[in-house]
Amino acid sequence: MQFNPVIVDLSHFDDVQDWDAVKRFGILGVINKATEGPGLVDTTYAIRRKPAREHDILYGAYHFLRPGDPVAQADHFLEVALSVGQPDELLLALDHEDRKVPLKDAKKWLQRVLDKAERRAILYSGFLIKEQLGDGTDRFLAQHRLWLSHFSSRPKWPKNWKAPWIIQFTGDGVGPKPHRVPGIKIAGGIDLNHYGDSPTNLKAEWAKGPATA
Repeated sequence: MQFNPVIVDLSHFDDVQDWDAVKRFGILGVINKATEGPGLVDTTYAIRRKPAREHDILYGAYHFLRPGDPVAQADHFLEVALSVGQPDELLLALDHEDRKVPLKDAKKWLQRVLDKAERRAILYSGFLIKEQLGDGTDRFLAQHRLWLSHFSSRPKWPKNWKAPWIIQFTGDGVGPKPHRVPGIKIAGGIDLNHYGDSPTNLKAEWAKGPATA
């Protein structure tokens, strides 16, 4: 598979030193960690919102779901994620990769975000969603775009989705290249994501999804 590395996901572990270089590389969107568990806040989320917008780079927020009340975690996430400028332009995402978190809790988190933000978050997962869904299907989850994590040139995903919306094909120096983005300093390798359609369509569906969804 030929990847189109136009989206990068970031957290406090990454050091963005040159936004101009990031833009020149071809990055169209950034999904930054905003929160984790019941109370953690990633301070880089608010800091990076302005420079991303100034460089015409789409911006999003993700929450790393941990064991505990998923509704309270969703409320915590929305309080932080929507506190920055132009909240309607933001992509919202759930990072579901902790084996101690059952699928029903991920669904409760997604439902809470839908109820309060009036739009569906995207679901980031890889091995865990494959384990928890198996060969089964889930209509509620299928209504959410899948952000697949699979560090391979031949990514696979649950049959619950016809295709992932985006694919994290490389991270921590594992998976197909590139493993670096100019302007971002990180130990190991950067998390890069493939989007297979046009920049115009990416912008149109970034925050709320495709019009046909």
